Amino acid sequence: MVVYLYLAGAILAEVTATSLLKSTEGFTRPLPTALCLIGYTVSFLLLAQGINRGLQVGLAYAIWSGVGTALIATIGVLFLHEPVTAAKVAGVALVIGGVVTLNLAGGH
Repeated sequence: MVVYLYLAGAILAEVTATSLLKSTEGFTRPLPTALCLIGYTVSFLLLAQGINRGLQVGLAYAIWSGVGTALIATIGVLFLHEPVTAAKVAGVALVIGGVVTLNLAGGH
């Protein structure tokens, strides 16, 4: 069960880092850039720990990228004033559906 804590931490670190990308202004602002790069580093370290401790690579990556994508799309709409479109909603639904399908197919 601890492997899923690593995975959750990896997702949160990746989502935080991705949320900071715009504020880096093309990696020209030192503090947001450093925080962004630290976030991505922590994310990969935690993802690697989860995989090293028993998560299957395909399943871990699907959950990490799928949940991260859904959260970033939500953050974009709620905090970055990005438009909600039918295509965006459908895309997020398909990503979530893919992750659920992998889980149901015995990926864990």
